[in-house]
Amino acid sequence: MLKIRWAVAEDVPLILGMVRELAEYEHLVDTLRVSAEDLLRDGWGEEPKFRCVIAEWEREAAGYALFFHNYSTFRGRPGLYLEDVFVRPSYRGRGIGRGLLTHVAQIAVREQCARFEWQVLDWNTPAIDFYKSVGAVELSDWRTMRVQGDALQLLADGDR
Repeated sequence: MLKIRWAVAEDVPLILGMVRELAEYEHLVDTLRVSAEDLLRDGWGEEPKFRCVIAEWEREAAGYALFFHNYSTFRGRPGLYLEDVFVRPSYRGRGIGRGLLTHVAQIAVREQCARFEWQVLDWNTPAIDFYKSVGAVELSDWRTMRVQGDALQLLADGDR
């Protein structure tokens, strides 16, 4: 019943819709700025910045995973960073999330990646419990740092 396939450019409206659903679930709709044009350019343009797979349950879009390479200087190998994994609420509890993680993990192994990493919001206990159940380890000694918007421009300009 579960099929996981590579997303194609024609899936951009579908992916954008699921990104919006994820933003709603994470209470982050007010931060959402992505457009169909952004996804098309960055996923299927001249130099793709990400890859995406779609999970289908009985031929209906049930979820997606969007990921890209990073690099570990300590390991001397590439890694995969999972930006989004999302299963629509009506499809949860059917093994689709596990299927998406397994699929991306297989890609990481095939591409000889040293790591497969992602972030999770600290309040999302169901996701944290699920990730731990598949063998993920929480890196509590690392903190995520971010520079964006005006602060990013100021840093780039050397004004910070």
